[in-house]
Amino acid sequence: MASETHFSRYVALGDSSTEGIDDPDGVGGYRGWSQRLAERIATAQGGLRYANLAVRGLTTAQVRARQLEGALAMRPDLATVFCGTNDVTGWRFDAAKVGADIEHMQRALVAGGATVLSFTLPDLTPLMPLARLIAPRIAALNRALAEASRNSGAILVDFAAYPVATDARLWSEDRIHANSAGHARIAEALAHALRLPESDAAWQRPFPTTLARTRRQRCFAEARWVRRHLVPWVFRGLAGRSSADGRNCKRPNLSPL
Repeated sequence: MASETHFSRYVALGDSSTEGIDDPDGVGGYRGWSQRLAERIATAQGGLRYANLAVRGLTTAQVRARQLEGALAMRPDLATVFCGTNDVTGWRFDAAKVGADIEHMQRALVAGGATVLSFTLPDLTPLMPLARLIAPRIAALNRALAEASRNSGAILVDFAAYPVATDARLWSEDRIHANSAGHARIAEALAHALRLPESDAAWQRPFPTTLARTRRQRCFAEARWVRRHLVPWVFRGLAGRSSADGRNCKRPNLSPL
């Protein structure tokens, strides 16, 4: 599969997933699926200028307010828009509003000449039983994403349609962020959607072996997750704090890879 499209300027908009959280780059920062995709494109065509405006902890409305204007000013011919996780895990959730914000961003970027990619969020219940409480929100988010993408002309990669998307081997300990293997698979899915050279549908396939854990291992993992991740998240929410507080994006300007 090969693409006849050449990309010069790629801008990534989003939250912690796009920032690359839990995919260490080996020098104290994060790589992430967005950078992996940019590197793949640069290798395939001999270069690419890339900016990543994502900041962890942002809601979709905040991504629109803080990142869209700057992204449009860079005149990207490729853009990714992925956000919504902080909306579905928030105290209040309005799928219609989130969908409208995503569609606005997609439309604006498409109108500026960009190929725009977004992707769905899988139901996280297989990873953490408590996620069944937000499963209806995730389903509503994905429906809103599908409608937004149809209306805007953006390409939507449907991760939620494939069981492998919730294989624990693709997720970090916090069960909200992909690990390095997960980020790599997301990058491969987006490369496939763009029809990049040597890309294929392998990202959709399950692991060749099943993940087997004893009941004791599962119970220990649940207790550790509650202590390390759930409790701190609850207290941050009660205190009105966000992981976005005081943070700037890691790659604010287009620069070559």
